[in-house]
Amino acid sequence: MKTKILSVMMLIAFISTAQKKNGTVYIEHPAIDVVQQFVDAAVAGDKSKMATYLTDDFRAFNGATDNMGDKGMDKEAFLDNQMVYFNQLDYYSVTPFPGSYPDAIEYKKDNPNGEVWVQTWDLLKGVHKTTGVKIDAASHRLYTLTKDNKIKNIIFYNNGEVIDEIRSSFTDRKNGTIYNHHDYINTVRKMMYAFEKKDFDKAYSFYDDKAVFVNSSSPDYEDTPLAEQKELDKQFFDRYDIENLEMVGYPDYLHYEMGDAHVVQSWWNIHLKRKADKKEIVVPIHYQMYFNDDGKITSETAYYNPKLLD
Repeated sequence: MKTKILSVMMLIAFISTAQKKNGTVYIEHPAIDVVQQFVDAAVAGDKSKMATYLTDDFRAFNGATDNMGDKGMDKEAFLDNQMVYFNQLDYYSVTPFPGSYPDAIEYKKDNPNGEVWVQTWDLLKGVHKTTGVKIDAASHRLYTLTKDNKIKNIIFYNNGEVIDEIRSSFTDRKNGTIYNHHDYINTVRKMMYAFEKKDFDKAYSFYDDKAVFVNSSSPDYEDTPLAEQKELDKQFFDRYDIENLEMVGYPDYLHYEMGDAHVVQSWWNIHLKRKADKKEIVVPIHYQMYFNDDGKITSETAYYNPKLLD
């Protein structure tokens, strides 16, 4: 029993000595106010005011860089960088990321000058004026402030993908080929007309066994597996007869270079007769069908107005 008690006491002592404070975290602090004022000036495009919050030897660093020798941006370069956002974005805003708030941290160790760190989690929004690319990106910043509340350093972590998209959008780039005649288009026509003739075995033979279906009227755009879709189709044909399938225009087969996707999009007017009251209904519908390399349909999305069936 003594051994157990001694072990517990040693564990408590170990836990106590393993914890050591190294400063204070503040939810309210003058440094937080300074950072917010700096951000407000940046959003307003007030370069002169931004400059008043930075030390002369200010440096900004990309926290995601793999260049260990990176010396960062000096004061003027960083101010110019901030003005790019103001000048090139419509609806520019920087707000706290939902559910977050800034912290001010005053470390004790290795902090002889009494500097304070402020960390923020932000949501940067805007629409690029030239390309129309929408920015809705999270950003994280670490600010180091001197004892007199001047910003000495900023380490920033941003989503670089949206910037890459803006850069790419300045030049035209092809992303594949469009065909108006192709075997995938032939497959779609054969499948549609098989449904018109109620030749269900043939119609379903054009689908991959793991094909999924999406109905645009579904609020969550949830995938429906093939077996379940067959049951939904049966319920539909119990209520309606297809009098005629009218192809509108012509289908397109798009072979996308990015992602190597094979997509056939087609437009139809489906002429129906409701069995209950013999009412004739015309339903315009648009399909997007994805194909695998075996020529089977793997995904189908239907866009139509379900209220037309009421």
